[in-house]
Amino acid sequence: MSHIKPLPLVVAWFIYAALLVALWFGFRHSTLGVSLGPEFTHAFASFALLFAPLWFFGFGAREPLRRCGSVTKIAAAGLLSLSYFAFAAGSPLFSWRAAVIVIAFPVLLSAFLELPKLPIMLTWRDATVLIIIAATYYLKLLQSAWPPELGLLPKLFLADVALYCFLVIRDLEGAGYSLVPNRSSFVIGMREWFFFFPIALLLGELTGFIHFHAAVPHIGQVIAALLLTFLLVAIPEELFFRAIIQNLLETRIGRTTALFVAAMLFGLSHFNHGAAFNWRYVLLASIAGIFYGRAWRANRQIFASIVTHTAVDVVWSLWFR
Repeated sequence: MSHIKPLPLVVAWFIYAALLVALWFGFRHSTLGVSLGPEFTHAFASFALLFAPLWFFGFGAREPLRRCGSVTKIAAAGLLSLSYFAFAAGSPLFSWRAAVIVIAFPVLLSAFLELPKLPIMLTWRDATVLIIIAATYYLKLLQSAWPPELGLLPKLFLADVALYCFLVIRDLEGAGYSLVPNRSSFVIGMREWFFFFPIALLLGELTGFIHFHAAVPHIGQVIAALLLTFLLVAIPEELFFRAIIQNLLETRIGRTTALFVAAMLFGLSHFNHGAAFNWRYVLLASIAGIFYGRAWRANRQIFASIVTHTAVDVVWSLWFR
């Protein structure tokens, strides 16, 4: 078992604080921030608590939890609900029904996976938990906790639940959930982006999905796109589809088939980006998922697939959307 490295955690705390400061000022003056008015502070506090597990688990913070007993680990899952109380407690938005849901949801799923202990291979209980998490997100079942305009918060809550269930309770091997940057992962991530780009360009043009914009974006726009995509899109999605789904599928159907099945599921997760079933988005996302999966499995490091995912999304949003 690996041990926590103090220096990365200290660095992680420093970077986390700096990111929160940058995001505070960025969101505070956005259209959403202005519309929230005095509720912005509570919404941002909720966001900070939701993002913390995704961030700090990437620097080894899950190790003490892995060593706890079953009852302690299951009970600790309820702490994920603190994000809801930071948002709604003491305000007219608070609901006891929502409070019970956000406490019970991670606790019950954790208990379902913990008792009794599961083998290393993918089981029906793993699949059930993944389906419940995905259905909760796509059916928007947490809108009683966070309003529709704060749709990012339920997504992060469910990412936290998946993170806790599979990296603490399930203790999956080979997930590679580390956010400590290294040269190898960066090179692999950019290599897979380089391989995917001409395919995306060709298919995007043939299907009419992409539209080139010959613009020179402001440096601030580029930095914001990189930061938001990396933190709020690539990390939670690569956790779910590569570190968990592709990882578990490999134990049943092998590396190659798992790569393509996980990529297809990733593509299908984009079905609702538009008024109707967006087959162009599904097709391109499925192919992109193959390269994200290749990046992850090269050294079983999620940082590599996060790099590929971030590069793809940022280039698309700045020049081809």
